[in-house]
Amino acid sequence: MKTFCGQPQPATEDVDWEEESEEYDFHQEIARSSYADMLHDHDRNKKYYAGIREAVGRVKARGQEVIVLDIGTGTGLLSMMAVTAGADYCYAVEVFKPTSEAARCIVEKNGFSDKIKIINKHSTDVTVGPDGDMRTRANVLITELFDTELIGEGALPSYEHAHRNLVQADCEAVPHRARVYAQLVQSETLWSWAHLQPQTVGPSQLLPSSALAQCAGSHAVCDIQLSQVPPHSFSSLSSPRTMFSVDFSKPVSSAPQTYSSSFVAQCSGQAQVVLSWWDLDMDPSGSIVCSMAPSWTYVDPSAAPWRDHWMQSVYFLSEQRAVSEGEELSLTVSHDDYSLWYSLRGQRSSDSVAPVPRPCCSCLAHLVWNRPRFGELNDKRRTESYVAALRKVVREDSVCLSVSDGSLLPLFAHLLGAKKVFSVESIKMAKQVIQQVLEANQLQGSVELLEGKAERLSSRDLQDLQISVLMGEPYFSSALLPWHSLYFWYCRSALASRLSADAVVLPRAATLHMVAVEFENLWRIRAPCGTCEGFDVTAMDEMIQRSLDFRESREAEPHSLWEYPCRALTASAAAMSFDFTQCVPQKPITRRGSLPFLRSGRCHGVAMWMEYHLTEDITVSAGLVGPISEQGTCEWSPHQKQAVFFLRSPCDAAGDGGAQVSYTFTFEPSAGDVRMDFSAQSPPFEV
Repeated sequence: MKTFCGQPQPATEDVDWEEESEEYDFHQEIARSSYADMLHDHDRNKKYYAGIREAVGRVKARGQEVIVLDIGTGTGLLSMMAVTAGADYCYAVEVFKPTSEAARCIVEKNGFSDKIKIINKHSTDVTVGPDGDMRTRANVLITELFDTELIGEGALPSYEHAHRNLVQADCEAVPHRARVYAQLVQSETLWSWAHLQPQTVGPSQLLPSSALAQCAGSHAVCDIQLSQVPPHSFSSLSSPRTMFSVDFSKPVSSAPQTYSSSFVAQCSGQAQVVLSWWDLDMDPSGSIVCSMAPSWTYVDPSAAPWRDHWMQSVYFLSEQRAVSEGEELSLTVSHDDYSLWYSLRGQRSSDSVAPVPRPCCSCLAHLVWNRPRFGELNDKRRTESYVAALRKVVREDSVCLSVSDGSLLPLFAHLLGAKKVFSVESIKMAKQVIQQVLEANQLQGSVELLEGKAERLSSRDLQDLQISVLMGEPYFSSALLPWHSLYFWYCRSALASRLSADAVVLPRAATLHMVAVEFENLWRIRAPCGTCEGFDVTAMDEMIQRSLDFRESREAEPHSLWEYPCRALTASAAAMSFDFTQCVPQKPITRRGSLPFLRSGRCHGVAMWMEYHLTEDITVSAGLVGPISEQGTCEWSPHQKQAVFFLRSPCDAAGDGGAQVSYTFTFEPSAGDVRMDFSAQSPPFEV
């Protein structure tokens, strides 16, 4: 059986639907799942183990046979813990077939096949009875159904169904309960991820439209490594507060709920953002706690466990609101069966809290721009660079064409005095958002907004004018990896006949940069586990490696490296350069070389990013935004994802320049993509 899969084509910004084998989908799912991160989470594992021991002990103390239901078993790890703790039998439910098969191998290899039954179903399809999947209802319920938002993977409906159909009334649950915390803060940095700020262009200022300013924003959670957001970047208007808890040992409801917490504002400021996380009590007494709190809530931040499978959440209030120190406030959280949202009230709420509607974007901008894109548009230093570059090239007689998605560059060009400005938008909603901004600033008609593909523009579309300034950030919403923005180069080539003889292209060039790095923690998402808490899980390692070998292991993947600290072991270097003043070449370009290790450490992979040379002396980086420190510390742009190529096997670097990472890059003009390979090499052995 075949399946059709969408493959982005950087050369055209289209998606080609290609026929793939039936294995393609689940190999993609496994390769990108980061299962290893969860297995490497020792804090999670040991606390589950302790909670399971106690739950099994409590049931045994009642003189009962211990029957365990493990929903979302994954590797079967928690079921094996339960049997080791004394459980009589475990039903381990896993809906994803490849994982359930790996779990079956792991259970057999560890000698638990007679005590653990793997059920390849969704828990809501599991049956109980003489001919059912389970012989009898369970009296211990073990689950790991949580995501960064706690309930986003459908935990509440799954618990609700399990209590009604699969477990006994007096069952013991591990975890026993969850608590959700929230903290109200003012943070201009975080707020800039959700709302367009005024833009300064010389003496002029561009204001967001009223629709943008008043929009409630996107309801989707913003999940990040909150530990990497420094406390000095926000002001706490409240202490962390418990918003609600869920007792998993009792019947659970997935019906919408609203909870409120009243408090007195700690200081004056603008209430803008809610930071949220949760923890788990593994036992009824609350003596075994697994917390997702960010590191800066710890007395010793270095004691905070790292995990990527559970992070923290940022929620943006529908509108910012001034609060005064000592003011009585009420923070409200609502949830349905899969998501949370917050609101703020200016007075103490009653015990009966009215439901709050889920935020919904009404301005279209939150459907066009994601959170990093909002942050990018609001980055004053970045805007100043583009304005300075445009000021160098825009003249009174300039005819400008902007090729980017939802960009403000054409508005900047108009305010800087261009005679005529065109902007082509490939997405209709992006065109509407820019139109709103034009209208809000009484600039209707100052920019000719075109819809469609830049490479298909005709002379008629451009009013028979020759373009003297072709500009782009470049930013395209379909780009997944840094070099996918080379679509701008293809547009420039397709528009060659529409450009005047002395036309300026901005940016004039781009460079793909790279640096070999040692990750503080991100390496865990790819590292084999081998033995986890005393259990052999190599079958899972092997399954992941097979899926990586299927396609992904020779490809880079996008990561926001500001969230994942790393240390440079080599100098940063340019891998390839792309001259936008010329058309895309016809033949592939290959570059080979090596990066000598300058610092000792363990090299996990190579980080890559694009730098855009707007003019000869103005460059904007989508990766490193400052020099690498003497110790190798890197500062990354928070607005773009960088690419990471993980070495198949990490290598040790002595830092004496003897060892190195060799690389090969090939730019494929027909695909608009960059292929690469890296290998770590040690110096030759000398006798």
